Amino acid sequence: MDQRIAILLHVLAVVIWIGGMFFAYMALRPAAVQTLEPAQRLPLWAATFKRFFPWVWLSVASLLGSGLYLIVRYGGFSVVGWHIHLMLALGVVMMLIFGHVYFAGFKRLQQGVAAQDWKAAGAALAQLRVLIGVNLSIGLINVFVALLGKFLI
Repeated sequence: MDQRIAILLHVLAVVIWIGGMFFAYMALRPAAVQTLEPAQRLPLWAATFKRFFPWVWLSVASLLGSGLYLIVRYGGFSVVGWHIHLMLALGVVMMLIFGHVYFAGFKRLQQGVAAQDWKAAGAALAQLRVLIGVNLSIGLINVFVALLGKFLI
């Protein structure tokens, strides 16, 4: 794989994942809360996540693959700067949080929506909101590290 293609895949994956979280957290959530009742809002979230999460899985695979490829291409872990190690560590934390979001919280949201148990679905969505907010924050910090890390020390 060409280095330029790896960088392109890496950046596209970041844009898709972090951009999607930003949109969901900062635009869709406030609009949905203001205009929709739980019986409408919760199925909307379940359907939105159902469409978005495959893109996140693709982003995770692309980030891991392209990131590790680039580390090897630049000479390995012993050669790359501290900011690359930090980016990888933060990325792995984000991936683990997403795994919990997908396999636990999203599953509970879907079950609650399917049963029209709006209280259970709402509780699941509240947990997802917190975890996605944490992941969005880590992701934005990771972008900062990626862009400015090598200039900070």
